[in-house]
Amino acid sequence: MAAFMLLLLSVLITHSNAEEPFDVRKHLSTATRYDVVKDISDKLYVPSTIPDQCTPIHLNLVARHGTRAPTKKKLKELDDLAMRLGVLLQDAKERNLALPKVPAWFWGWKSPWKGKLKGGELISEGEEELYRLGIRMRDKFPQVFNEDYHSDVYSVKATQIPRASASAVAFGMGLLSGRGNLGPGRHRAFAVTSESRASDIWLRFHDCCQNYKAFRKSQEPTVHKLKEPILDEITDALVKRYELAFTRQDTSSLWYLCKQEASLLNITDQACALFTPFEVLLLEWTDDLELFILKGYGNALNYRMGVPLLEDVVQSMEQAIKTNEEEHASDTSEKARLRFAHAETLLPFTCLMGLFLEGSEFEKIQKEEPLQLPPKPPQRRNWRGSLVAPFAGNNMLVLYSCPAKSSTNYFVQVLHNEHPTPMPGCNNSDFCPFEVFKERIVAPHLKHNYNTICNSNMEEPEQMSFTSKLSQMFRWLFSQRSDHTRLAKVEL
Repeated sequence: MAAFMLLLLSVLITHSNAEEPFDVRKHLSTATRYDVVKDISDKLYVPSTIPDQCTPIHLNLVARHGTRAPTKKKLKELDDLAMRLGVLLQDAKERNLALPKVPAWFWGWKSPWKGKLKGGELISEGEEELYRLGIRMRDKFPQVFNEDYHSDVYSVKATQIPRASASAVAFGMGLLSGRGNLGPGRHRAFAVTSESRASDIWLRFHDCCQNYKAFRKSQEPTVHKLKEPILDEITDALVKRYELAFTRQDTSSLWYLCKQEASLLNITDQACALFTPFEVLLLEWTDDLELFILKGYGNALNYRMGVPLLEDVVQSMEQAIKTNEEEHASDTSEKARLRFAHAETLLPFTCLMGLFLEGSEFEKIQKEEPLQLPPKPPQRRNWRGSLVAPFAGNNMLVLYSCPAKSSTNYFVQVLHNEHPTPMPGCNNSDFCPFEVFKERIVAPHLKHNYNTICNSNMEEPEQMSFTSKLSQMFRWLFSQRSDHTRLAKVEL
């Protein structure tokens, strides 16, 4: 019955989106390519109109690195999958099955990355993403990027991880293209600085936060348990569909292969074609569930540890305001602070600003109350990894000077993936008075000290609270599964 409901929902989804065919590349959680989703925005939201007298004077960028190759650990998983497919086919032959339903690509399949010893590097598509982003940003904010390059004016920072620093270089090449004397593209050299990986509490705070690392390690097995019912359901459907003895691990590895093929190689007719559209939505949801619990709103520690980055952003804007009000500003006053890091950086920063919340959840965040898990498909949800933190995903905070405004002279505009994005803490506007931004969005987080959060003993009540919350998650998920047929009928 469960397999039948999966098939029925897939048919209905395909029918409801007849005008726009289902594109698996938009549903790969954080493995999604930026170019595939960068033009997606909330069609119901009307961005603020920036008054003509307002001028952008400073810009903060926090960006994830571009599309990368599979990591070393995942390279091995794909090699293991190749051997596993061979075992499945051999087993089927020994049982004298006709194998009419086996996809042709299974026979002799090898990982496209077979033989690679290292992974995780920025690939050419990732370079292009950041290069084009740099050009678009320069064109969108000419008042900010109208100065000759100086490292004090345009500060470019990256983590010590090569794919992040390579992303910074690609972005800078786009931003400064045509402004130098190097080669036919008239490029110019620029500086990219990094903090030590062991002490970078601004861009790799997750790597320096001992309490977070302990929390994540302790909860990963529990999160995997939460995903198992969906994986088991889809595994049963695959076994019936292809008459091969797939396991839960096989399904997980095939989903990973789908994400890599679709994102990096633009191949959607092999591993991705094994799954129905609704199965893809469910698998995407399990990834987003893990993202929510271990890196997002699922626990306050996930984003509290990003406070040093938030402080750095606000400090840069305060300095820009001070400089703007001086009669004789320096020629090397900073106009942009550009940062390139990881999903583990972008996600907490996004949460600190309260983006992608549902309804009244911002008030709960401010009160440090637990949130509900992202709703399960086919229900709509704001929290989607493909939009919150795709490859090259980014947040921009643009500081505007508005001299003619009577109540305040400075405003902050927030753009996520280049689109104006509403801030619940600012009456769901993307254009917020700077003092209001500081008071309602920033100040509640600043009561937390990074060293206290990350390196002192965690409070026992909070540990008990989160354990209790995970128990509720289990009851919720299994009730969802047992009521799958009933819920599906209601929602259809």
